[in-house]
Amino acid sequence: MNMKRLLLTGSTLAAALVCIIWLMGSRNPVTPAGYVGYLTQGAVFGRTRFYGLQKGPTSPGRTWLVDVVNVSITPYSFTEDFNGNNSVLSKDNLKVAFRIHVIWKVRETRVKDFVERYSTLYGAEHSDRIVEVGYSNYIREPLRAYARDEIQKLNGLQVKDEITPIGQRIFSRVQQLAEDSPFEIASVVVGNVQYPESVAEAVAQKLATTQVLERKQIEIDVAQAEARKRVVEADGIAESMRIINESLTSVYLQHEAIEAQKAMVNSPNHTTIYLPVGPMGVPIVETLQRAGK
Repeated sequence: MNMKRLLLTGSTLAAALVCIIWLMGSRNPVTPAGYVGYLTQGAVFGRTRFYGLQKGPTSPGRTWLVDVVNVSITPYSFTEDFNGNNSVLSKDNLKVAFRIHVIWKVRETRVKDFVERYSTLYGAEHSDRIVEVGYSNYIREPLRAYARDEIQKLNGLQVKDEITPIGQRIFSRVQQLAEDSPFEIASVVVGNVQYPESVAEAVAQKLATTQVLERKQIEIDVAQAEARKRVVEADGIAESMRIINESLTSVYLQHEAIEAQKAMVNSPNHTTIYLPVGPMGVPIVETLQRAGK
């Protein structure tokens, strides 16, 4: 009887010990929303092995020696600055400062490949840093090299006019680089282009001078239009006078004078005195020719 009790007690203690060990060694790692978890399972003796992937929000349930590396699959926006000593010499040796904005993410279907081949950090506490290190290891330096190369192909003052095409060319090259990798490049934008202060002042002065010249040219065009208008008006007046002079004969003027006298006769407000100074008692009307005709 005592032996049975001892065996039962020993079995209970062993089961309790196994349960305690399992609870101490088992885990239920959580992957939050927006992440894919890379699960590994360790061993007391032997090697750690890949256990599987899980897309958050989820967890695998309590499992023996399971751990997770959570990799964000949401877009990241990184900025690369080219200023100061990192400014780029253009084709005509002008130092150009600018900035590159790149939006990218880890492909959901390539998380296993990303963790095993492209990053060097592990552990849940480094979840975002894992992605950042992967970017630095694989994308960052080629991106900067492409940006420098595109700027060096242009003269300095062309860069501002070519910002969008430059960004498109860099984007195309980075996409080609990342085509067979876990990195999905969404966009590359070039911005904040700056020139040395002396160049910026010279450009501003040139623009101001151009605006003054354009304003002066507008004033000249307006004055010329007014002059042409006055010439046209003068020509119209001269033509009218010529027609009138040709139409006003002496007979017509005598007729108009008689008609005016008839109108005055019927008016009660004045006295009409006739001075017969011409044949038949009508005013003498003569058309005087202008000098030179």
